[in-house]
Amino acid sequence: MCSFLPTFAGEIFDFYVRFAMKKLVSLFLLGLMSAVVCVAKVEHLLPQPQVVTLKPAERAFQLGRSVRLEDPTATWLLRQFFNEHGGVAERGSAPLVRVELKEGLGTFDYVVAGFPNEGYTLDVTDREIKICAATSVGVIRATQTLMQLAEGYADGKACIETVSITDFPAFKVRGWMHDVGRSFLSVEELKREIDLLSRFKINVFHWHLTENQAWRFEVKAYPQLTADTTMVRLPGKYYTQAQCREVEEYAALRGVTVIPEIDMPGHSAAFRRAMGFDMQSDEGVAALKVILSEVLATFTRAPYIHLGGDEVRIHYPQFLETFAHQVRASGKRVVTWNRLVNIPVTADIADMTQMWATSGRKVDGLPNIDCRYVYTNHMDVYADLVGIFKSNIYYVERGNPEVAGTIVCTWNDRRLLSESDIISQNNLYAYLLVTAWRAWRGGGLQYIEDGGTMLPLQGEELEEFCEWERRFLFHKAHCLSHEPIPYVRQTNVRWCITDAFPNRGDASRRLPPELEGPKQEYIFEGKTYHTAEALGAGIYLRHTWASDGLPRQMIPTFFPKSEPSTTAYAWTYVYSPKEQTLGAQVEFYNYGRSERDVAPDAGRWDRYGSEIWVNNQPLTPPVWANSGIAHVESETFLINENFPARPPLQVQLHEGWNLVFIKLPFNPDGTQRLRKWMFTFVLTDPSGINAAEGLIYSPDRTLLR
Repeated sequence: MCSFLPTFAGEIFDFYVRFAMKKLVSLFLLGLMSAVVCVAKVEHLLPQPQVVTLKPAERAFQLGRSVRLEDPTATWLLRQFFNEHGGVAERGSAPLVRVELKEGLGTFDYVVAGFPNEGYTLDVTDREIKICAATSVGVIRATQTLMQLAEGYADGKACIETVSITDFPAFKVRGWMHDVGRSFLSVEELKREIDLLSRFKINVFHWHLTENQAWRFEVKAYPQLTADTTMVRLPGKYYTQAQCREVEEYAALRGVTVIPEIDMPGHSAAFRRAMGFDMQSDEGVAALKVILSEVLATFTRAPYIHLGGDEVRIHYPQFLETFAHQVRASGKRVVTWNRLVNIPVTADIADMTQMWATSGRKVDGLPNIDCRYVYTNHMDVYADLVGIFKSNIYYVERGNPEVAGTIVCTWNDRRLLSESDIISQNNLYAYLLVTAWRAWRGGGLQYIEDGGTMLPLQGEELEEFCEWERRFLFHKAHCLSHEPIPYVRQTNVRWCITDAFPNRGDASRRLPPELEGPKQEYIFEGKTYHTAEALGAGIYLRHTWASDGLPRQMIPTFFPKSEPSTTAYAWTYVYSPKEQTLGAQVEFYNYGRSERDVAPDAGRWDRYGSEIWVNNQPLTPPVWANSGIAHVESETFLINENFPARPPLQVQLHEGWNLVFIKLPFNPDGTQRLRKWMFTFVLTDPSGINAAEGLIYSPDRTLLR
């Protein structure tokens, strides 16, 4: 429950505390500035290693000088790292970097075919770096730790803190998927992502190469598959087999496994346009055998080939079994989606399954990848990220032979304007780095179906998330500084939110909070309405994945249940040490990148009737590029409906306390399939890149907590 000062005392309170608050905030900012770290330390490692012991009495290991490298694994990434930081001397008295392959490191591991032990130990003194690893992949992981520890230095003055680390992943599979069939990402973009994400020990790139809109994998036997005339989106954009090999080799050097997907027999309209027949026909099966042989010859390193299989009835006899046999005959293994429409996933057709949707369930006896609630195309920037962080991976704290890990998936049924929009609107880097943390470290108190997306107001779970956020924002400012990342700090943004009032279908109806201002509770039509506190820049009142009519939502949110024709209110006070103009990220409905939701009408924030005021002045919505388009199609560009695709709103703050007041009707008009009920608000610098510094968000105008 939120508490409030009496409204009549507001001005007196502001006057009384202004001087004291200016002093306290000045001290707070001074301490913040002195704590800013420009170079990496062990405390910035992401994911946090499993066991860390600092050696504070010893000096750092200085880079920028040649080292003598003894590495029986000949790991390219390790040599490349030292070449970039002073060079490698073949002999002499240079500082020693020594690699040893060793079993029995005391690190956790389990068996999933195609995924070796990644455990390593790293011991750094001022004179020597020693890496012990179970496999050469473990040497790569140790190198990626060294790369992070050298981040942020300039002028060749990098050094590495003296430390002992024992580290290993809780889950074997920690990956991301791009649907390049619907969209397209250049080879240069894919390489950049592989390079950056592998630094955080993401180790799988699932490459979804074929779709209804376009076939993106070159097939030499059937060049018509990649002809311009067969593509309905981004014609002419595809990957040659040479480019596919190039990407796979680039990934392998960084410890990333590529899993290519040729989706069959569903999502194959591009195949039918090009070939003139269906996959589930004698001609189709014969053609797919030829296609698959070229895939197998191209992706020589891939331990798995993904055959898709979802969202279509399979009626051709032994369809998936036929291609599973072909893949296995080459020495590789098979992945399929799970669930399939009309047949079960069994060991006859799959060696690994990828669980999607709420009905995807673990198949006993096979390794399973959990993708059930990690479709970034449905997610907002803030609250869903909290949900991933809090959740364990398919109900377990650590992986096992039946729970291999997780892959974050990005689908784009709606067309976006650019590669940058695909990355920013899907919040790619924040989602993948929060997944990297959870999948490497393990844990999570409960599965998202029980834990939901709300940040706790206090306790260890909040402290762990704050730790992730601090580390993530360090890397956002350094190796990720050129990437489009909309996420800014949210762990200081506190709200008071009311119970939902009935509005009788009138979203404009003015209810007690709007008439009486912020209070602890309200009486309306003989009933008492309470308030409660919430934390975060994005709050779901009703989630994307909700279950109306059940005792609670499928994904718990602020409200256990939601009823249409109701209105809630949210507010916070923001203390600013000076009068200033800041940016603001504002959003009331996150437009899924796979949805056909109609844009807001001109002059409205959303289609529900939401409104927002700062210091009693309404904030004007953007000019929506798609406003007035009544029938949205997949090829209708999603332009500026989501806040990452538009400049931050400019907001004027007074010195002292500023009231942010939000009206949140839930009056769906039938143009939304998923009917989210939510809001996003956080103040940023004018560019929108970073959170505004020196502000205090407090629904009861309390300076410190």
